[in-house]
Amino acid sequence: MSDNQAPIACHGATSHAVDDSPFVNGLWKHNPVFVQVLGMCPTLAITNSVRNAIAMGLATTFVLALSNGLVSMIRKIVPNQVRIASYIAIIATSVTIVGYLVDAISIPVSIALGPFIPLIVTNCITLERAEGYAAKHKVTKGVLDGLGTGLGFTFALTCLGTIREVLGSGTFLGFSLFGPHFEPWVLFVLPPGGFIALAIWLMIFTTWRSWRAKLKKATTKPGLVAIAEVHS
Repeated sequence: MSDNQAPIACHGATSHAVDDSPFVNGLWKHNPVFVQVLGMCPTLAITNSVRNAIAMGLATTFVLALSNGLVSMIRKIVPNQVRIASYIAIIATSVTIVGYLVDAISIPVSIALGPFIPLIVTNCITLERAEGYAAKHKVTKGVLDGLGTGLGFTFALTCLGTIREVLGSGTFLGFSLFGPHFEPWVLFVLPPGGFIALAIWLMIFTTWRSWRAKLKKATTKPGLVAIAEVHS
């Protein structure tokens, strides 16, 4: 084996290991908003400001990490017939905890988020990760998956909130960006603005992923040829 062939084989193995990380998958590869298009209710409703978007994302991250960890812990002792009810009870308990934390940290944020904190219980992301991943893996992987998915959700909400607040209010996190003469595009802080911002980000994210996939395919072909020559 020559010196030029060995790094190619090692690089392929390393990339595969990174792709299999539950944290990276939840954060990027299987992003709940930009890839799976889940959790549309809070995504469209509370992203009219970056502050609300970050607060909602972090609250959901806390619930996902805690509920995934607990589901992974009890996965072998809960009867199959009551597993969904058990998961919902765990998620509801986590949501109650995070609701009290948000109330204690910031009353204005709690008022702004309104009913969307309690509605995390019915968010399809939380139950899907509990049933689809945490119930089949150990605690560490369950928590990592919850953290990755939650932070991926936070990232997506922040992206939408940035477009809507900057264009709709001319501010970012409440700080003025364009001065008193800026005429805000009020449409972006209204409900239709959520759909427009989501469409923009879905187009950007899908285009970027498509470009990355083509680039990866083009760059891995020489590596596959080299590995095949080594084994032959």
